[in-house]
Amino acid sequence: MKKIEGLIAAPFTAFTPDNKVNLAMVEKQQEMYKKNSLSGVFICGSTGEGSSLTYEEKKLLYKEWSKYKAPDFNIIAFLGGTSVSECIDLARYAQEVGLDAVAATAPYYFKPADVNALAGFCKEIADSVPDMPFFYYHIPVLSNVNFPMIELLKIMDKTIPNLSGIKYTFENMMDYQLCLNFKDRKYNIMWGRDEMLLPALSIGATSAVGSTYGYNAPIYNEIIRLYNEGKMEEAANLQYIANKIITLLGKYGNGTGKAFMKAIGMDMGRYRAPLNTLTEEQYAALLSDLKEYSFYNYSNKI
Repeated sequence: MKKIEGLIAAPFTAFTPDNKVNLAMVEKQQEMYKKNSLSGVFICGSTGEGSSLTYEEKKLLYKEWSKYKAPDFNIIAFLGGTSVSECIDLARYAQEVGLDAVAATAPYYFKPADVNALAGFCKEIADSVPDMPFFYYHIPVLSNVNFPMIELLKIMDKTIPNLSGIKYTFENMMDYQLCLNFKDRKYNIMWGRDEMLLPALSIGATSAVGSTYGYNAPIYNEIIRLYNEGKMEEAANLQYIANKIITLLGKYGNGTGKAFMKAIGMDMGRYRAPLNTLTEEQYAALLSDLKEYSFYNYSNKI
């Protein structure tokens, strides 16, 4: 797979009032992402409530998103991380509908005993679609599997010919940089912590995947521009503003992401259990905070 540059959105999955997947929102999402200079999407992942989606719902989303792939807009399908057989079936379907790449995380119920077991799990999935790029999704805060990624990368480099890289959502920047520079930057190591984009740029990151890019991409694109121009103080100031906005995710809880989307005019519906959707009172308070934090100066245009 060609190297991806720039920002990739982790899209929210929209639901109808009766808790069905709202496929009609996909067209609106991709249009907004392209308008705001995003390089692609990582669908059905953590932000997209992938673990709360059924097998058939993931297939519906894969097919719908496949309509909007383009040479400058990459669509990576997250498969899951518990059932090898289901991941293989979904990978083959993602290939069938023409998506650009697939990704899997570590098994998070029956966990791999060591890095070799994890590499073997990934190989089973990747081998099912040998002509399709494969990513490993490193997110130990949710999977509770946290081996050094450089050790996993060394093994996968020898055993998975279609390995494209790692979606690296963790704060270990030493390990991240080791992966980034492995074999003269052979792989696409995509940074996954929006609140630390600028530090990641400083050690060589050129691509990033995140949920906040789905509604706040302009501020991050400006951080990248300023960094590339050597204007570090200005870039750091914008990262600070972005991080103040991110603190609202903690203030209002795990149902805040879709509220951000609603605030810019993209109503994604409610969250599925066990995540909480903000109450009307919480949403009103959030809107007040968004104005105070200059959110709308940097929010996505729709």
